[in-house]
Amino acid sequence: MSFKKLLCICSTAFFLLSMSSCTKGIKNLHDGTFIGKGSGRNGIIEVSINVVGGKITEAEIIKGNDTPAFMQEAKSQILSQFILEGGTANLDTISGATITSHGILDALDAAIAASQGYKQKSLIYHDTECDIVIIGAGGAGLTAATEAATKGARVIVLEKMGIVGGNTNFSTGGINAAYTKEQRALGIKDSKEVFFNDTMAGGRYLNNPTLVRKLVDESADIVEWLQSPLIGADLTDVGAFGGATNKRIHRPKGGAAIGTHLVPLLSKSAQAQGADIRLNNKVIDILEMNGKAVGVKVKCEENEYTINSKAVIIATGGFGANAELLSLYQPSLAGFATTNHAGATGDILPMVEKFNAELIQMNLIQTHPTVVKGTGYMITESVRGNGAILVNKNGKRFVNEMETRDIVSSAILRGPGKTAYLLFDQGIRESLAVIEDYASNKWMIEAKSLKDLAGKLKIDATNLEHTVQKYNHFVTERLDSDFERNPASMDRQIAKAPFYAIEVEPAIHHTMGGLKINENAQVIGKDGLPISGLYAAGEVTGGVHGAERLGGNAIADICIFGKIAADSALDFIQKRNLGN
Repeated sequence: MSFKKLLCICSTAFFLLSMSSCTKGIKNLHDGTFIGKGSGRNGIIEVSINVVGGKITEAEIIKGNDTPAFMQEAKSQILSQFILEGGTANLDTISGATITSHGILDALDAAIAASQGYKQKSLIYHDTECDIVIIGAGGAGLTAATEAATKGARVIVLEKMGIVGGNTNFSTGGINAAYTKEQRALGIKDSKEVFFNDTMAGGRYLNNPTLVRKLVDESADIVEWLQSPLIGADLTDVGAFGGATNKRIHRPKGGAAIGTHLVPLLSKSAQAQGADIRLNNKVIDILEMNGKAVGVKVKCEENEYTINSKAVIIATGGFGANAELLSLYQPSLAGFATTNHAGATGDILPMVEKFNAELIQMNLIQTHPTVVKGTGYMITESVRGNGAILVNKNGKRFVNEMETRDIVSSAILRGPGKTAYLLFDQGIRESLAVIEDYASNKWMIEAKSLKDLAGKLKIDATNLEHTVQKYNHFVTERLDSDFERNPASMDRQIAKAPFYAIEVEPAIHHTMGGLKINENAQVIGKDGLPISGLYAAGEVTGGVHGAERLGGNAIADICIFGKIAADSALDFIQKRNLGN
């Protein structure tokens, strides 16, 4: 099989593949140009194929808003493999760009089907009813769906995007939990009380202590639940994160990203238990009767329908991708890049006004300090937790790298160019599997020596060498005399060539404010009372994290309160059925 040329123009806008012969295994193609659609990270990806004489002569990606580096890599590799393999079945995805890859594969499948005369049928949903309707198929929604369906409820999950997972797809850190068997097996001494104090201090004591206590008390159990046969997660690797006194962030073996590990498992489990997950179904209103939440109105393509339910769980995530709302609640963040997926827009907020639901702490918005410059993709805190340091454009450290995210972000923004370099070596790279994703996306600047690395970064080599030498001495002494970095994150020196740097900048990451809830995940009205039948979990809520969320607490939050929301809704339904 041969093909003439791979041509990429304007990064995400255009890709053309010319071929001298038809791909093997694809038959009954009609001549013409055919378009197929798939769902990427930030919306629809469209692919067109041109068929002449029953043979594919060109394939072109004509639309896609996913990150340029991901699109570039996925386009070249996938379309090349598509030609060689004779179709889209069993093709490999691109490391670090799984969602983009699947979007392109789905679009290719749809384009081929169109050329074979098949028309994609529009999904038509009709008015229906269920026990619990869940708005949002991110980590919180999928957790709630699994728990409720496992206990016998009829569950419908509505997701406005074309993929499940929401922002959870892009979580690369892990889940915080204290006093777990994984910690004990590794000799890590931790306690619920230390975890509670760390979380309250990280949130500048603006957190709701009742919610924090629930988060902490349920954390070890949720790790066990996620690793049970019902879900099948691997959370055996435990590392250090910013603001944590002890190592308590649990993640897959080797330090792999938790999001791409957990989302498929939760989705599979929810559906295996009978939950009905509907993609591209946007909730446009929550139904109210006598002050109670009794269902939702939904739009799918041009079709609108109603679901009547006994309870409603809101799990729609935050509003970190809504520039208008961000500027409204925190004008100082106008113009910042965001790590959030395109669906994180806070659409649900106007829908709860009829219930007189209370919104709290909406101005508390977190930036993540280590986001690849100009991309919106974050570098997990685990890299720093495993030993990396931050240096400025003078080649010097300037902050305790394991401080809370607001402090590290502010320190970067005060520096030259408002960016910094995340610096690490081969030993740290080998300690954390997720770094291979960064390498595959060509975000890492590599050199055989610190002097050569300084040259590539155009910073003072003497300063950089002295900085690393001094830090390595701190590691040996287990004492950072300059910035008082936690020794729990100083297990490795930066000494093994090659050496690496990634230029990073702060970007909007998490919205800490949202719907006020209680420890039972009930949405609270402005009168201080729970709203009947209405529950919420995850980033759409406020109060758990206070002024600043600690890394690793988001996955704990969404899973713990997602499960609680399901159990509370089930309890509400049971009492209603009994007439209580």
